[in-house]
Amino acid sequence: MDDPKDIVLKKSSDLSGTPIVGPKFDEIQSLEDVVATYERIGFQATHLGRAIRIWREIEERRSHGEEIRVFLGYTSNIISSGLREIITWLVKHKKVDVIVTTAGGIEEDFIKVLKPFILGDWNVDDAKMREEGINRIGNIFVPNDRYIAFEKYMLPFYERLLELQRERGILSASEVIYEMGRYMDEKLGPEKEESVIYWAYKNNIPIFCPALTDGSIGDMLYFFKEERGDRELKIDIANDIVRLNNLAVEAKNTAVIVLGGSLPKHAIINANLFRGGSDYAIYVTTAVPWDGSLSGAPPSEGVSWGKIRAKANYVEIWADATLVFPILAYMTFFS
Repeated sequence: MDDPKDIVLKKSSDLSGTPIVGPKFDEIQSLEDVVATYERIGFQATHLGRAIRIWREIEERRSHGEEIRVFLGYTSNIISSGLREIITWLVKHKKVDVIVTTAGGIEEDFIKVLKPFILGDWNVDDAKMREEGINRIGNIFVPNDRYIAFEKYMLPFYERLLELQRERGILSASEVIYEMGRYMDEKLGPEKEESVIYWAYKNNIPIFCPALTDGSIGDMLYFFKEERGDRELKIDIANDIVRLNNLAVEAKNTAVIVLGGSLPKHAIINANLFRGGSDYAIYVTTAVPWDGSLSGAPPSEGVSWGKIRAKANYVEIWADATLVFPILAYMTFFS
């Protein structure tokens, strides 16, 4: 019997394929030229290069009239950051068809229309920040007055929802978000055009948020109900699971793009389970798989559940989305 080391050497001697080669700066003319070499660099650069190739393929097929329903999922920190503006562009130009996010992904988008978040620092005295009424998301600062401004809009908005409930019945979370977009259209100025929610409303792109009350929206709902002393206003999450699943089931082809993990990731891939899995998947995450978390589960694990097709074109990038998503989106649509 051959020694295992000899077997490895024999196999290695027969290998042929793409050589590992990085950008040659004597030949580089632009940043696009650098990124074009990513797939041959290795490590996560290769994964980013593959993600660009996959999303370009999706966009190319869609541009030729093929139906590929693109599901975009992201956690609230994506909207906390400047990636919000990229998400807004994607929604404005109908590059995605379905969105799933967290409560923060909804409320922070609305709040930023009212007042911006502020660039801060990682190394601060958090106790002092608390005393000064400044909340911190990493190195992003969110003063309390942002939530005060948000409350001034949300309490009247809940009154509107209550009237709609009396007319039409209980609204689902996605319907509530749609109505929030309509409300922004009526009540806010041109700055609303920076909003994901606004453009989703204008383009009739559904936004799902199964945990809509897990944040300031829930806080405001608490205040609204306590102030009125009743429990009449309700939000339905049961109908949304039917609507989300059917958007996957009824699609000829689907693509999954997820920034982060958590609930948005699972809601999307679980919906795709009912059609035998997604045809494409791009994950961008910093979570690792070793603890068995869904956030860290790679696309191949989704294959075992039937949430991603075995023959799907997929890749996972282990990186901070603020670093790689601008490159991924730019290289897909502008290069």
